[in-house]
Amino acid sequence: MTAKDPTVGGVMRTRVAVVGGGPAGLRAAEVVSAGGVAVMLFDGKPSVGRKFLVAGKGGLNLTHGEAMERFVGRYPAVEGGDGVWRRLLAGFSPADLRGWAAGLGVETFEATSGRVYPVAMKAAPLLRRWVGRLKERGVVFEMRHRLRALVPGAVKRLEFDNGRVVEADAVILALGGGSWPQTGSDGEWVEVLSRLGVRVKPLVASNCGWEHPWPPEVLAAAEGKPLKNLVVRAGEVRVAGELMVTRYGLEGGAIYQLGAALRAMSAPVIHIDFKPTFGVDELVAKVSGGRGGLLAAVARAWKLPPAVVAILGREPLGDVVELARRVKAFAVPLARPRPIDEAISSAGGVAWRELDEGLMLRGFPGVFVAGEMIDWDAPTGGYLMQGCFATGTRAGEAVLRRLGGEGSGVPG
Repeated sequence: MTAKDPTVGGVMRTRVAVVGGGPAGLRAAEVVSAGGVAVMLFDGKPSVGRKFLVAGKGGLNLTHGEAMERFVGRYPAVEGGDGVWRRLLAGFSPADLRGWAAGLGVETFEATSGRVYPVAMKAAPLLRRWVGRLKERGVVFEMRHRLRALVPGAVKRLEFDNGRVVEADAVILALGGGSWPQTGSDGEWVEVLSRLGVRVKPLVASNCGWEHPWPPEVLAAAEGKPLKNLVVRAGEVRVAGELMVTRYGLEGGAIYQLGAALRAMSAPVIHIDFKPTFGVDELVAKVSGGRGGLLAAVARAWKLPPAVVAILGREPLGDVVELARRVKAFAVPLARPRPIDEAISSAGGVAWRELDEGLMLRGFPGVFVAGEMIDWDAPTGGYLMQGCFATGTRAGEAVLRRLGGEGSGVPG
């Protein structure tokens, strides 16, 4: 039975069913089909790659060019496993991802930030070529199929909301997390797996803004203004980056990187160092007084933008030493993260202890999981996309080994 003749007795039949048409699912389908095994790919939306295209509005940050030791450290430790991300990234590295894009005729470049983008800074051309390659390899695309039930067994049975029933020898689930639900990543799969007894950690917002009640005078001066060249701390975790004041609190790369640390705090708070290249004594020595009062004097001496001056001035000024200490460690208590449907990504998902080295569910042989469905988290900067490709590759390779398909390397 081939993917081109998939229906038997009213039930669709394929060797491998991939459910989810994001980067992880498409990559898994690519690896399996390159091994000569028939694949059908199902997605609840009318077309695949919708979250991929949304990510492409910012230029499609595919991966990052930093050294692997630092790259691996961007992924938090895995519950019950050491070196998991090191092995996943060894199986499909940032260099492999750039080579894969080049194989589709899409050249990439590394920006000064280290982020890697397509030269054209667009997602659509890459997605079109990718889908074209998959169709050439025989992958059958079935859109408008939302998974409603999974019945494990020697042959897996998938039931969809449109009444379709599919049987497969192996299943790869790549249904995304809970962010950007309009693209299909709505987390409804949690109920499907929970009914089977699979441990799923609650999906929570990640790479998102956090709420803080700014007074009107701060918003008048600072809303929408980037706060640059900062070092921001949450507990013992320190990151360099930018923040932006919003009507509800803070956004920006620095707070995105601190998401995991903030979620672990009973009373989330960050401390902002607005002048990380100077110590308190150095800042004090720069102030010589002058017109306009203390705040105006330090603003001139320390070259503080109006947004920072407004933030500092929300509390009683004290003396120059106190102001210098405040500039070096300005505390901002945070109420909560923004809703998950606003977040760039989500944390939580299928617990790592439920998965073997090939990302197969230990309790359900032949059922694999990839992408943001798994309980992992990473900051923006190319790490999210890289993680989806790496887990999709691992799941696809594991399926080939299980089914005895041709090859178990990293097909292009």
